[in-house]
Parts: sequence; C-alpha cells; structure tokens
Amino acid sequence: MQLTPEQVQTGSDNFNEAVGYTRRSFLKGTVASAGGLGATYFGYDKLKGDPVRFGFIGTGDEGSVLLNEHPPEYMDIVAVADLRPTNRRRALEGDGNDVRQGLIRKLGNQKAQSIKLYANHKELLADPNVEAVVIAVPLSQHAPLAIEAMKAGKHVLTEKLMAHSISQCKEMIQVAKETNKLLAVGHQRHYSVLYDNANSVVRSGLLGDIKHIRAQWHRNNSFPGRDSWRKTIKDDDAKALKGKVQEFGYNSMDHLVNWRLYNETGGGLMAELGSHQLDACSIFLGKVHPIAVQGFGGRNFYGVKGVGSMDKQSDDREIDDHVYVTFEFPGLHYQDDPNDVVVVTYSSLNTNRLEPYGEQVFGSRGTMIVRQEQEALLYKEASPSTGPGGLEQRLHIISGKGGPVMDASESLAPSTQAATAASTIEKISRGYTEEMEHFCHCVRTNNFDTPQNGGLRCNGTVAMADAIMALTSNLAMRYKRRIEFKDEWFDPTNPATPEEDVKA
Repeated sequence: MQLTPEQVQTGSDNFNEAVGYTRRSFLKGTVASAGGLGATYFGYDKLKGDPVRFGFIGTGDEGSVLLNEHPPEYMDIVAVADLRPTNRRRALEGDGNDVRQGLIRKLGNQKAQSIKLYANHKELLADPNVEAVVIAVPLSQHAPLAIEAMKAGKHVLTEKLMAHSISQCKEMIQVAKETNKLLAVGHQRHYSVLYDNANSVVRSGLLGDIKHIRAQWHRNNSFPGRDSWRKTIKDDDAKALKGKVQEFGYNSMDHLVNWRLYNETGGGLMAELGSHQLDACSIFLGKVHPIAVQGFGGRNFYGVKGVGSMDKQSDDREIDDHVYVTFEFPGLHYQDDPNDVVVVTYSSLNTNRLEPYGEQVFGSRGTMIVRQEQEALLYKEASPSTGPGGLEQRLHIISGKGGPVMDASESLAPSTQAATAASTIEKISRGYTEEMEHFCHCVRTNNFDTPQNGGLRCNGTVAMADAIMALTSNLAMRYKRRIEFKDEWFDPTNPATPEEDVKA
C-alpha cells in the first residue's frame, strides 16, 4: 500500500494514540525506567553476575548482524567459529557499515583480539570456557550443530528457521530436555517492542473483527548483480576448504556458500522470509495453529529463458523465486462456529520491490499496517456515528460499549499518551538485542519455564510451530493441493510430521 507522507504521519499518530490508551499504566513505568528497555519492558530483572560466555558458530550475513547487535553487558563473546576464513576476518573487521561493523569497532581492539577464532564448530565446542552458543549456519546444519552443542554441555540459541525438517525440530526439543539445556530460536519479533505494542492494539479489540491479514516480502533481483542469495566463492575460502566441506555436511563449496538456493541445504523463500511474516501473523491471532494452507510457487524468473535485454540468468538453483500462499486460521469463535475463519495471504517475489515487506491487518473497525519492522500505522474504518474515517482521519480513543473504540478527533496534535507511546517505540530495536538479553537472563537464572511464566518467548515448541507453517506451505506448493494441519504435528512428543503424512 503506497501512502503519502501525510498519511504515514497520521497513521503513526493514530497508532501511538492507541498504544497510549491501551497500555497507559504500563507505559508510565516503562518510560520512567532508565537504561535498557528489554528487561524493563518484558518484566525480568537485569542480569546479575558475570555475562554469559558465548561462542558464535557461523559469522556470515546473519551471524554478523547478531554479533553487531549483541549486548556486551549480558553476553561475553569468547570464541568465534566459521569454516570460511573470510567470514572469520569479517567477524572482527566488519563490512565497513553500521549493520555489520565488526567486533573490533564494537568492543575495541584489545577485547576483540582476545576472542578465540576456530576453523570449525567442533573446535569451539571443545572449549570449556564456552557456556552457550549462537548458531547462524546454513539451515540444513541447524539441527546437527544444535544437538551436538547441547550434548557438549552448551545452551543453544539458533537462528531461524528452527530446522530443515519437523522431525529434526522434535529431536532438538528432546535433546534439550535430556541434556537439561536451554534451546531458543531467533524469531526476533517475539522480542520486538513494536510488535508487542501492535499486538496489544489487536488484542484490545480496536480493529474490530479481523478476517484478513496480508503479508509480503518483495524484492527485485531482476537487475544484473542484484541477487543477494547468489554469492561468489572467494579464493581464500576455496583454498582453505578444498576437499573438506563434505566432512561438515555439504556436497560442495557452492552448497556451503549459496546454501539458500538448494533444497538440500535451505528451505526457500518460506523458510528464510515467509517464516518471519507467518510468525507475526500468528502472534496477532494469539499464536493459534493454522487450519490449512494452499499455494503456488515456481521458478518464474530464474527458471525462464527470456529474450532481449531480459534474457534470463537461467541457472541451477532449485528453490522457487516467487511464492503465493493462503492460510486459514481459526477466528476467536471458531470452536463454536467453524465458519469463523481468518484468511492470511503471503507473497514473496523477486521481480518487484514497490512494497518491500510487512503485514497489514484488516478489521471491521480499522486497519493496522506494520512496515519493515520499523513503524506501525493505524487507520479507522468509516462508520455511521463517526464520519468518514480513512487514511487522512486523525483519531482519538474513547471508551465504548465492550471496550475502547476509535473516534474522530478535531485536533491533529498528538496526545500525552501518544507521545509517551512514541517515545517508547523509538527506544527499541528490531528484537535481536532483546532476544539475546533474555536468553542470557534465562541461562543465569536457570529459567526453563514457559513463555507465559517468563521463560524463553521463542523456545523449541513455539519455534517448531513456525517451522511447521513454513515447511508445510512448501509441501502444499510442491504437491499443488490444500493441506490441513494436524494437531499431532505440533506435539513435540508425537513422532508425526507433515513430511511423513503429506503425500503427492
């Protein structure tokens, strides 16, 4: 949805007004507290004792982001492991930008140079000084490395998607239980204050009856050299790993470096991108499990031989470059009436980025738009009692029958509560730092409790549900059929999985 700057400002003011109304008592304590927002916002004490001693396994694109976002007062990085020497250097030196600035710039040269560099994860796991690990390696190796790490006595925070298959997810959960180690998965929206505030607006009922959520992650790789998933194999890496990659689970250097492009090593657009959006949608819907999924996916760009200036870079990649899926989720009253269904649509494409990524929640009384994890906008539906509503309508919140409602406002000046909400939101990150802070807190306090009782907000069971949604949608596209989800798939103690149950 393309909005004018004025419409964006109006939507932002409306959202801040709504958050200020629905969370006013909470926000007063939050804003009054100095220091890091993660502990204060999510309701746990700041870390007592020494920071948790961490090893990072994998310092590629995502691993370098996590290095950059890590909280030194909670996390002491003592070791780094990566098969590729260029990635090990990048961990220290960075990419010359603020997103991946490198540990020398973040921590200072003396501390950064004290961090041990290992050529593979096995060497790092043998280091007795490492208490916990962050795993940011190709998807196919998430489960093997996480299981090996827990058996070596380390707590594990692994990047999403949780694993390459649901059977692997269930094995990870079982091993975590057997070894008494914490297992968390990096779906950072569970620790985003923006998404938590957005969810409070949804749960308050301000949007009315929600029947549709539209989500997308659109990019444009049609220009030469634009494909961020196709990387050049560097000479230093090829020389260092010649004849060795098979030892660590890869058929070739290409599968190690360009792992996102192949079914054996990656999970495609739904695993890498769609899992974020489906995670957000399920948060807005109360983390309920979906009813069914269907969709279409194909190599509609890289798999087509074109003509003229758009002559296609037809290559050997296996993953789809365009996906379109439709999920059915249960509404609030689904148990009483099976017709109460929320439809969630998701698209990811590689040939247009006019609307990059985010979620749009459509309700009978209003619409909420969350854009690129950075801002949330709120707009009112027209109604007989309050006038037109719409993208230009500045709102204020009043108490109505059954809860808060949006009304028209004569003043465009943000209220005190709106300003309070805005000041809170400005202080938060996308959630990477907060998820690492809370993981360290749970390690130090030996907290194995449920998310509802202050435990990991994205533990193995929660993350497995996200993996089930992403990987089952891949099956629906592969077999070109509607697939109904089974309760036993979401039970970590039940061996049933979609991969085994869904046949062509």
